[in-house]
Amino acid sequence: MQRRAPSFRLPVMAQDVLLALFITVMQVQGIDRVAGESVSRPLTDLGYLGYALPIVSGLVIAVRRRWPVPVFVTTALASLVYYGFDFPDAPTWLGLFVALYTLTAYGDGRRSLVTAGVGIGVLTVAWLVFAADIEPRAAIGWVFFRIGASVMSAALGESVRSRRFIAAEAQERAERAEHTREEEARSRVDAERLRIAREVHDTVAHAIAIINVQAGVTAHVLDKRPEQAREALIAIEQTSSQALREMRAILGVLRDANDGRVPHPGLGQIDELTAKARDAGLDINLEAMPPAVPLPSAVGSAAYRVLQESITNVIRHVGPTRVTVALDYGIDVLEVRVSDEGRRGAPAGGPSDYRPRAQHPTSNGTGRSAEPGRGILGMRERCQLLGGELTARSLPGGGFEVKARLPLAPTGTAHL
Repeated sequence: MQRRAPSFRLPVMAQDVLLALFITVMQVQGIDRVAGESVSRPLTDLGYLGYALPIVSGLVIAVRRRWPVPVFVTTALASLVYYGFDFPDAPTWLGLFVALYTLTAYGDGRRSLVTAGVGIGVLTVAWLVFAADIEPRAAIGWVFFRIGASVMSAALGESVRSRRFIAAEAQERAERAEHTREEEARSRVDAERLRIAREVHDTVAHAIAIINVQAGVTAHVLDKRPEQAREALIAIEQTSSQALREMRAILGVLRDANDGRVPHPGLGQIDELTAKARDAGLDINLEAMPPAVPLPSAVGSAAYRVLQESITNVIRHVGPTRVTVALDYGIDVLEVRVSDEGRRGAPAGGPSDYRPRAQHPTSNGTGRSAEPGRGILGMRERCQLLGGELTARSLPGGGFEVKARLPLAPTGTAHL
């Protein structure tokens, strides 16, 4: 591999000093060349003022970037005085042109243009007045050259400034876009983590609740009714296998290089869900008709998870009871309702009803408010991400009800 030779570049101040020396030499040599041919005022008059003015207007270029306006004013005054005292018409305007270019190239746009325009206007009037009696008349062409070159110098500087400004803006937009892309990527990662956390919670909580019930049944009937214990163990095996398959489906996206995802559970699996609940001791009454049109996958998945979490809560906190699951397909909304009758044998509204303190923001009778748990909060977040809503409340006659309303045209951006 060839190595590139390190580039050498003078500091900016050194560049300007060399430029100032070059302009000074060029201006002094120019006036020396025309001094012997001109009938104008000798350069040595007034204390060698004819030499001093071109030298001053050349040397000030060394600080043109630091003080562009004072440098322009100095070179303009030097030009006015030089031609006002009728010194020979020589190229003493090089410093002025560089100062004009610097003023607009390193200025702030509008104000620097106004300053340059006013300065050129004053110089134009003065040059034309001083050249009123110039001889020979053909020499007046140099006056118009100075005017045109001044305008071109200012225009060139403004062009450079504009291009530099556009390039800086483009760089800023690129950096802002890169920052925005990074934020969007982090947001997508956070959303995916939240989705996986919800799915893992719903899958594991449901499976563990059923396994816990079946394990209790097995321990109770193992000696007396071994056949029923065998059925409970088979149910535990099936539930755990199904939970493992769902876990692999949820977490498989983390290992899949092609980002291939298996379909998430939907309402098409509601019969399997209610069958497991019946095996866990619930008396499930399913009130649902097939939808008139296919549901969006996000809505179907959210509805399934609401049903799964609600049934899991009944299994964990209430035990065997009667549960009503209703799906009402409207024109533009799906309503999901899960209600239970409370623990059997408990008085209506008594403390044994399904009122898990960690999941319902209601008074617990001691003057303290119970905070909502992750189960109902997770269901509510799912619904809100789709533009829907969820309510959870104790029923007056005992039991508990969870009701979700999901629009069939989701307005959120959920990753369900």
